[in-house]
Amino acid sequence: MAGTSICRLELKFRWRAFFLAGSLSVLLVPMALGASTPPVRDALQIYFVDVEGGQATLFVTPAGQSLLIDTGWPGHDGRDAGRIVAAAGKAGISTIDFVLLTHFHQDHAGGITQLAAKIPVGTVIDHGENREHTDATTEQVWQDYQRFLAKGNVKRIIAKPGDNLPIRGIQPEVVSSDGVLIKKPLRGAGGTNPACKSSDQYPADKTENLRSLGTMITFGKLRILDLADLTSDKELELMCPLNRLGHVDIYIVSHHGWSQSGSSALVHGIAPRVAIMDNGETKGGSPPSWDIIKKSPGLEDLWQLHFSREGGIDHNVANPFIANLVGPDAGNYLKVTAWKDGSFEVFNSRTETSKHYTAAH
Repeated sequence: MAGTSICRLELKFRWRAFFLAGSLSVLLVPMALGASTPPVRDALQIYFVDVEGGQATLFVTPAGQSLLIDTGWPGHDGRDAGRIVAAAGKAGISTIDFVLLTHFHQDHAGGITQLAAKIPVGTVIDHGENREHTDATTEQVWQDYQRFLAKGNVKRIIAKPGDNLPIRGIQPEVVSSDGVLIKKPLRGAGGTNPACKSSDQYPADKTENLRSLGTMITFGKLRILDLADLTSDKELELMCPLNRLGHVDIYIVSHHGWSQSGSSALVHGIAPRVAIMDNGETKGGSPPSWDIIKKSPGLEDLWQLHFSREGGIDHNVANPFIANLVGPDAGNYLKVTAWKDGSFEVFNSRTETSKHYTAAH
């Protein structure tokens, strides 16, 4: 019976997606063609690589430096490393200057050795010691990483809250690392967060997730937040009663849209214009998290790397805003092109259409 229900769901979604594709995708193309944008050479490029429910987000600055946040999964015949290298090729780079490992779970740090075998890596950034030794897969990732570091081929930075990472062309500031948070609000932040009043309380997490190395990345007037898998208990510490982050333009959805993260205190407090969810078909996109994002004040659009089976019909965005629909693994990506005035556009490689967002005033 379960298999029959899934088949019916997929069939229903395909018909719904077909009609949405015939209408909404038509709307996206004129937005891309009609928008007046600054030269691409002055833009920040951000590739959201499909690593099937892990994370691999590649930033390439106008200054020519690159930052990769996380490396996806190990194994799979080097699938994730191959997709990252392909994105680097599209961005016109042949080395990755900085690889930031947010924490030592397989879906975030497991692919580092396979990646380094395919493309030169200059410097790695992490939060320090693995704290989850009781989990065998996490400990394996940590031990593999230690052997990789022991070769002496890369530099290493252990980042602390408040650090500014040395990447030319953007200003990445560390806001969380190894379970510690920034004490002072970022510039322009610090007001009382009304969303704290309606937010639930959460038990303390005991995994590597709460140790996630989170960054606020500023590019001119544009602000991008990536907290990796930082859990809701830590989010409340960061956002309540004072909002230490302020508002953002682009929110890289925490924890792939799973309900262990992405509390209303965080999401409604940062009030993103656009949210981008690096979920997989069978990982992430939980309905409670999806609802919180969609109800966030000021949200213009949510984009997803995959249709989420857990989300079903009612908790997935419209077809043109999803890079990979139900069916065979296509490895489609999303790409943000951003300018210092705060304007940006999101490109869906599956539909080959973009949507432009004007600078906020």
